[in-house]
Amino acid sequence: MCEPDEFDVVYSINPWMTRAMPVNRVRAREQWESLVSALERTGARVQTIKSPPGSPDMVFTANAGLVVGRTFVPARMRHPERRGERPHFERWFAERGFEICRLGTIIHEGAGDALPFRGKLVGGYRSRSSADAYRELERLTGARTATLELLDPRYYHLDLVFCPLDDHHAMVAPSALTEEGRATIDALVPEPLMLTADEAASFCANSVVVGRTVVMPACTARVRRQLEDWGFEPLVVDVSEFQKAGGAVRCLTLPLDLEPAMIGAEDSGGRRIARGIPTRRAAA
Repeated sequence: MCEPDEFDVVYSINPWMTRAMPVNRVRAREQWESLVSALERTGARVQTIKSPPGSPDMVFTANAGLVVGRTFVPARMRHPERRGERPHFERWFAERGFEICRLGTIIHEGAGDALPFRGKLVGGYRSRSSADAYRELERLTGARTATLELLDPRYYHLDLVFCPLDDHHAMVAPSALTEEGRATIDALVPEPLMLTADEAASFCANSVVVGRTVVMPACTARVRRQLEDWGFEPLVVDVSEFQKAGGAVRCLTLPLDLEPAMIGAEDSGGRRIARGIPTRRAAA
């Protein structure tokens, strides 16, 4: 997670962002600290990075890149306003001994558009990430991928409309997907919790699952009942200041525990599959 010292809405790169809704930065800091506390209470361990001046969206670390085991694949942002974040994230991971594997010139916005589910990396594309990026991610990480085209520009990243809960269940906002994407979900998710348009707009799917706890920015009574019936415990944390920029709980976090086996990236002997893109080993 990235400390919110620089967080603000000073430009508009998605439909949620408008300078007519100023950010209360004191309140944003309080909300961010409450989220950290909530995640730690569930058993998660939170590591943080500082944002340099002039990086108001760096707090949304889900878009920093994709972590698979000890490999970090930095994002290539579509909008120039966010491209300055990349060297700071690369440095953070390099200092901790991660291998840095770059995508080249293809646009992909990190873990916000790539979520593990049932042995695959489920990827979103259209608004921010390129569909072609998933072939490159397969080569870099050995992942098996399934892609979903994002139809509604309000839901510009996959993590706003798809939240894996376990290997059997996921929250999905079908109104944000194409007909083909809805068919992919039908085939991929044994028991989906289909969110209404209003539930999707409350960022309900932009949640983080730790064990059986679902840390959420909002949860309707209907969604709560279904989650509890499935054995999950919803935990709502107010991140409304960050929603002014189009992000919520999941956007504010970058998972560091995605292992190759979770996305089909090991062979039968349990060895990591290495694909044909040159990489460099970062110095610890």
